[in-house]
Amino acid sequence: MGLFKKNPFGHNLFLKKWLIRILGLMSHQRYKRFNKLEIDGSEIIRSLPDTNVLFVSNHQTYFADVVAMFHVFNASLSGREDSIKNVGYIWQPKLNMYYVAAAETMKKSLLTKILAYAGSISVERTWRSEGKEVNRQVKMSDISNIGIALKDGWVITFPQGTTTPWKPLRKGTAHIIKKFKPIVVPVVIDGFRRSFDKKGLRVKKKGILQSMVIKEPLEIDYDNETTESIIEKLEYAIEQHPSFLKVIPKEELLAYEEENKQRRWRKTN
Repeated sequence: MGLFKKNPFGHNLFLKKWLIRILGLMSHQRYKRFNKLEIDGSEIIRSLPDTNVLFVSNHQTYFADVVAMFHVFNASLSGREDSIKNVGYIWQPKLNMYYVAAAETMKKSLLTKILAYAGSISVERTWRSEGKEVNRQVKMSDISNIGIALKDGWVITFPQGTTTPWKPLRKGTAHIIKKFKPIVVPVVIDGFRRSFDKKGLRVKKKGILQSMVIKEPLEIDYDNETTESIIEKLEYAIEQHPSFLKVIPKEELLAYEEENKQRRWRKTN
C-alpha cells in the first residue's frame, strides 16, 4: 500500500491504518481483561464479500460498541474463532470498514475527530441536534456517502439512532437497504451499557460479561418489500422489537431506569 493512497473520502490509508493499530492496542484490554467479550458468529464474518455489506445493530454506548466490532471483525478475518485473543490481528486491519455516526458527536473533541478519521461516515441527525428535538430533511449527501462506503466496503449502522433500548428504528435504514441492496447482517450486543459510561470511553464497572452475536444475513426482497416490512424484520433481528420487552429480566429494566434517573440528576445539578 502506497504512502499516499486514499479511500473515497480522501482519508490517507497509511495514516488510517496506524490510527486503527494504535486505537486497537489501547482498547483491547477493555474487552479481554477488564471485562470478557463473548462472541458468536465469527464464521459468518469470514463468509462475507469484501464490499456492499451493511451491519445493523442495537446500540448501547457511543463508541465502545463500534470499537468492539472493529476488534471482532478483524480478529475473525484473521482466523480467530469467536475470540479476540492475541491482538496481533490489528496489525493488518480491514481498511474499507466504516460506521455511521452523528456529525455533531464526531466534532466534539480531538479524540472523536481521530475516531472519525478511523472510519466514521458522519451524518446530520434529522430528529435531534445539540440535545434538542428538531425536524429537518435528510441530507442527500449523507445518503450518498453511505452508498459510497458500501461500494467501497462494509458499513456498520445503529438504526435506532440512540443508545436508549427498544426505541423505534429509523426508516432511513430501510430506504438505504432498498436503494443500495447490500447484504444485511444483524448484530446483537449486550453488557456494554453496564461496563462502560454512555460515551463508551471510560470503564464504569469491571467483571461484566459482554456479548456480541453476529447473525446470518437477512433475506430481503429489495424491490417488493415495503420499508415497514424491512424495519419490522430488522427490529426482530437485532432484538429490539417491542415484543422483546416481555422477556427482558426485571432487574435489567430496573438497572436501566436507575441509570436514567442518575443521568437526569447530573444534568440538572
